[in-house]
Amino acid sequence: MAPPAPLLAVRGSEGLYMVNGPPDFTESSAFQRDSGKNCKAVAFSKDGSLFAWCNGEKVNVVNVTRAELLRSFDLPRVVCLGFSPKNTILATWQAYTTAKDGSAGVPNLQLHDLKTGKCLKSFIQKKIQNWCPCWADDESVCARNVNNEVHFFENNNFNTIANKLHLQKVNDFVLSPGAQPTKVAVYVPGSKGAPSFVRLYQYPSFGGPQSALANKSFFKADKVTMLWNKKATAVLVIASTEVDKTGASYYGEQTLHYIATNGESAVVQLPKNGPIYDVVWSPNSVEFCAVYGFMPAKATVFNLKCDPVFDFGTGPRNAAYYSPQGHILVLAGFGNLRGQMEVWDVKNYRLISKPVASDSTYFAWCPDGEHIVTATCAPRLRVSNGYKIWHYTGSLLHSYEVPPNEEMWQVFWQPCLDGLFPPRAVKYQAVPSELPAAEPKPAQAYRPPALRNKPVMSSKLHEDEPPQNMKPQSGSGDKPLSKTALKNQRKHEAKKAAKQEARADANQDSSQPSAPQNAPRSAAPAVTSGDPEVDKKIKNLKKKLKAIEQLKEQAAAGKQLEKNQLEKIQKETALLQELEDLELGL
Repeated sequence: MAPPAPLLAVRGSEGLYMVNGPPDFTESSAFQRDSGKNCKAVAFSKDGSLFAWCNGEKVNVVNVTRAELLRSFDLPRVVCLGFSPKNTILATWQAYTTAKDGSAGVPNLQLHDLKTGKCLKSFIQKKIQNWCPCWADDESVCARNVNNEVHFFENNNFNTIANKLHLQKVNDFVLSPGAQPTKVAVYVPGSKGAPSFVRLYQYPSFGGPQSALANKSFFKADKVTMLWNKKATAVLVIASTEVDKTGASYYGEQTLHYIATNGESAVVQLPKNGPIYDVVWSPNSVEFCAVYGFMPAKATVFNLKCDPVFDFGTGPRNAAYYSPQGHILVLAGFGNLRGQMEVWDVKNYRLISKPVASDSTYFAWCPDGEHIVTATCAPRLRVSNGYKIWHYTGSLLHSYEVPPNEEMWQVFWQPCLDGLFPPRAVKYQAVPSELPAAEPKPAQAYRPPALRNKPVMSSKLHEDEPPQNMKPQSGSGDKPLSKTALKNQRKHEAKKAAKQEARADANQDSSQPSAPQNAPRSAAPAVTSGDPEVDKKIKNLKKKLKAIEQLKEQAAAGKQLEKNQLEKIQKETALLQELEDLELGL
């Protein structure tokens, strides 16, 4: 029996409700609509069975599978919610406030036991950034960043700190996914000339730099993003600076680093300069895709050796999304781009479809790996709010737009456990749909009235690069060239082309007829005097006379010369006399 289609939760000024997944798309009876306009926080549990929301009065938790209310907490000011991986604990966060007399406020991060409804522990968490504690998948370890060190709790006992990871100033950390042993990646920003670094540890071995599984240091980093792969064997680190000192980019400067738990590390060489828009691991944990470079951006898939596997060429894109099963990759351009998407079959690197979701601010794969939701949400855009559900072959299956004067704030799928939806064979033919194809009208370039009845001259600001398979062909030992090797190859080819051009010019000069008798003196064959200074003067004079001849030709062709160019022509007689005197003195 096929698993039920995942639900789609929708939050907006119309209230909070759920929609049945494909192919139904009707409002679900598993969740009773909350029509209030004050819903600020919502969350699904990891397996999708529980759903929590705060409506401005209470925090409610329902079991979506059985359609029943599980718990209700009197916490009207909660703005963030989160479940532990095994649905044991609900974490809530509300804005931190101090008392009027300046004394410390009450703890604002609370951990509630969902079985008993009791508050297990309360903490003071002033910043919303990284507010939620991080659990290992089996909940054996939980961690929080407190005052530049990471505190670890075991088996949800929050009254005792089981371990501490104390470095100079821990700015951020990420626990590894998957089974034991738990690993942790920590980032320490540089200070006083010392570099920033990221270290990988295996819990609970925190004895110092020697106990670290791997270490990577770098100078250009104001902040980092750390991404574990699914198997917890490697971390990708995007290091970025707020300001690009070269002035090349408004977005600062980014570098991409690879760190493995076996101690290997490398800088990922990106063939095109510019910002790094997105980096995402494939669910198979052995490849990752990066979208980078000044527009039109490049997208490339790399292996664990940081060698390029497939280059998708250039295009209007700034994001990449692997399907949950890893068999399909979507490259998209949202935000200030037009919403163009490219859907690729990852196994064969073949383009499946190119749908366009204009003005989209959100994209997400359905857990079934077959469907996609794109949405236009406030406050990013306050007009034309709504969502669309697509099949990856490009067919638009369902579309909803909110009524005028209403807004949509959030749309997201009900999660499912891995393996619930196995991968299916990739289709290339668009699936049937009752909705008309969403073909956007091609935008016509503006043409001034004087050119409108004349033939269109095609002009491009840049040449698009086509996709390219970077894997070595079977039977050949050739490896894809590195960035330096490609640069050297281009230099060699440019030199070769320049030599051939010079040779062709020399052959052309030798085939021309001899110069007429009244040719200017500057065309005379070169004669050396033996005095380097005199030869140098003669050479410079001939160069100036040649330039004057070119100016005279331009004037004869009707070109308007500048004042300084006319003055050069007037000096021709004096230069000829000087040249004659030097040559007679030979």
